[in-house]
Amino acid sequence: MIEEIHIHDLGVITDAVLPLGPGLSILSGETGAGKTMVVTALGMLLGNRADAGAVRSGSGKALAEATVMVLATHGAVELVEEAGGVVDVETVNGRDEAQILLSRTVSAEGRSRAHVGGRSAPVGTLGAVGETLVAVHGQSDQLRLKSAVAQRKALDEYAGAPLAKELAAYREKLARYRTIVATLREIKENMRERALEAQSLTTALEEIDAVEPISGEDVQLDADSEKLTNLEALRSAAVTAQAALSGTDADDEPNTNAVALLSYAQQALDHESDSDAELAELATRVRELTVVAADVAADLSGYASGLDEDGPARLAQVEQRRNALRTLTRKYGTTIDEVIEWADTARGRLSDLVDDPQRDEELRNEAHALHQELLERSQTMLELRRKTAEKLSKAVSKELTALAMPNASLVVSVEPTEQFTEHGRDEIEFLLAPHPDAKPRPLGKGASGGELSRIMLSLEVVLSEVDPVPTFVFDEVDSGVGGKAAVEIGRRLKMLAKNVQVLVVTHLPQVAAFADHHVLVTKSSDSTVSDVRVLTDEERVVELARMLAGHENSEAAREHARELLRDATA
Repeated sequence: MIEEIHIHDLGVITDAVLPLGPGLSILSGETGAGKTMVVTALGMLLGNRADAGAVRSGSGKALAEATVMVLATHGAVELVEEAGGVVDVETVNGRDEAQILLSRTVSAEGRSRAHVGGRSAPVGTLGAVGETLVAVHGQSDQLRLKSAVAQRKALDEYAGAPLAKELAAYREKLARYRTIVATLREIKENMRERALEAQSLTTALEEIDAVEPISGEDVQLDADSEKLTNLEALRSAAVTAQAALSGTDADDEPNTNAVALLSYAQQALDHESDSDAELAELATRVRELTVVAADVAADLSGYASGLDEDGPARLAQVEQRRNALRTLTRKYGTTIDEVIEWADTARGRLSDLVDDPQRDEELRNEAHALHQELLERSQTMLELRRKTAEKLSKAVSKELTALAMPNASLVVSVEPTEQFTEHGRDEIEFLLAPHPDAKPRPLGKGASGGELSRIMLSLEVVLSEVDPVPTFVFDEVDSGVGGKAAVEIGRRLKMLAKNVQVLVVTHLPQVAAFADHHVLVTKSSDSTVSDVRVLTDEERVVELARMLAGHENSEAAREHARELLRDATA
């Protein structure tokens, strides 16, 4: 819900903070006090066109800000984060709730800037976020349930789980059907291109298979080539190192090699090691060095003798193999592993390209079966939607009767089409019949602003339990009615407010009496400045008396106001 709206230099409002709570909030005030500016501010936050004429005279810019609290799983949170905005999340009564900040400024020159979650964003992004949070029904701007997409969504939500289950199965079959149809179309339309591609892949795979590359082989051959190229240098280094460690001179007499010197050191230490523990430890370490040096010398001798005597021949073989692999990596990948991966992919693609009469027949049979199933599921969804449409029409028409439109009825048209879409084959449209003999017309045509607001209120009341947005705003939904009808409007707004937050701009005390929070917009004596404040219980009585009789000090009007409040509470 919206926790707070801040308005600065918009119309006659210099600076006002409008605190809102859950349930039904009523906004009232004398004509010209600036009530419409609240709806205008919300419109700005929904991405509506910014009107420089709404900027307060003498001010450089107007500002509208809103603080909104939603569940952390609400779609608006993801939209804000995608836009780079910040969302504060806290746990309240065991639920993770997110606080979202929205703002919009418009300069006197008409320039507009939007911020989402504290981050500058396109106005379109602000509008996308706002539409998930607030639904505005004004005298000239009915935003929700006007588009075909919104009407279909509302009807499907009202239909509930049976339709949702059928639609999910339908979409799964439709995805497979489209894949098969696309494959068959490609086979038919691109036969020549497919043949050329198959020939190219076949030639490439034959070249790769002739070489029979092994994963990682290129890396190993590079290492072998380096070794074989430096064979003599490697052997000389090993022999020299082995001689330094344990070699003898020409007369087979021990040289002063490392092993001999270590052995000499070990003997010297062993002779005296019993006399001192520290020396004994050092003797042990020297003994370990002697063993290691002897082992390394033996390994070097084995390494030198084990070097390939057929080095040149082996090097030629390695280079020949490397050249063969390089031919492949130049064409099909930078490494042999990439070449092998390319070949595996190419084999799968080649299998798809090669004409297989049996596979073609199987695909056609599957497509035919899927088409029949889609027709059956489409018919099932059509029946479910028509049944739901009748139920919705009756419920909304009943609400319209209570809202002083006794002859009007909502007609929900559900007609099949030939085209399969993600939502079935049905076209859905909400129509209004102003009286039984009238031809139903699309919403918004043939109805006044007040009537359209009441139509939308009826729809929202019926749909609120299955398809709500967090906040609804109604601007003078009670236009042109009074008496009992006004009471019924207030009652239904109260019903809607059980599930969502509702903000209503009204002149009718019968409606205002149902408020959970009553907000008054007042203007200065010279009508140049307006203020906004939440009324106390006694202040509500005074305001309702003003709305009833125009004389807030009249005791009779105040008593009538108290009676309205008692009846609304009852």
